[in-house]
Amino acid sequence: MKKAKKVIITCAVTGSIHTPSMSPHLPITPDEIADQAIAAAEAGAAMLHLHARDPATGKPDQSPELFAQFLPRIKQHSDAIINITTGGGLGMTLDQRLAPAKWAQPEVASMNMGSFNFNISGAAGKLETFKHDWEKPYLNMTQDFILSNTFSQIERGLAELSAMGTRFEFECYDVGHLYNLAHFADRGLAKPPFFVQSIFGILGGIGADPDNLLHMRMIADRLFGDDYYLSVLAAGRHQMSFVTMSALLGGNVRVGLEDSLYAGRGKLATSNAEQVAKIRRILEELSFEIATPDEARAMIQTKGRDNVAF
Repeated sequence: MKKAKKVIITCAVTGSIHTPSMSPHLPITPDEIADQAIAAAEAGAAMLHLHARDPATGKPDQSPELFAQFLPRIKQHSDAIINITTGGGLGMTLDQRLAPAKWAQPEVASMNMGSFNFNISGAAGKLETFKHDWEKPYLNMTQDFILSNTFSQIERGLAELSAMGTRFEFECYDVGHLYNLAHFADRGLAKPPFFVQSIFGILGGIGADPDNLLHMRMIADRLFGDDYYLSVLAAGRHQMSFVTMSALLGGNVRVGLEDSLYAGRGKLATSNAEQVAKIRRILEELSFEIATPDEARAMIQTKGRDNVAF
């Protein structure tokens, strides 16, 4: 893989997994998402991975109109690369999932690289009460849920967004997803350098075992040689240890309240910026340099912040 001279920190600001009842610090409204995204960039995040939510209920919502309420503000007050989800919320159609990225034409969009069982129902059992009626059913339905990312869905997303000059954060939840990416690379539908976001600790995907990270890197090396950058995220309590391991292996890191609500054992993170500042502090203590947004742009070869539609 390409060993980065400087580490790209991505911050996933709100996501679609955690619900409002899990933390009072999870950003919900456009203002909250904008404020936390800007603060995360100021703390050292070169890339911001963004979802939207219904401001009244906190339910994941892919309406371009909601993204329009915070993307321009983030761009105005931050130089960070804006990375828009195409995963959206669980159970959404592909049209819904692609809509905000097709409207915004961002520098980067996420692309899940395969279908798999995606079970977050265990989170429902940890809560005694819920703020909103949608939360418990949303979590519990994942006992019988497949996160759909078929070959035709991936091909459509790659084709439509590549035509706009958008690059991708290739989200790989298991080893097979690396082979799926190699398939699209062989067909010329995915272009290097690939930014491979390896994801650990989701029930249904590859587990958060350090040996699995080494194996994922070995297979990616075999498939992509030096045509890719490794980045890592890990769910929940595994977050900081796994992303630090990624940096030690020459890779990049992703933190944020989408992936973990905590800043330490039993301590809720009060903001995304708190997590960014923590991983930055860890990496700098280990003598790593942190990539600026423009350095990250040069690494993954984005089209630039002025060539978006917002």
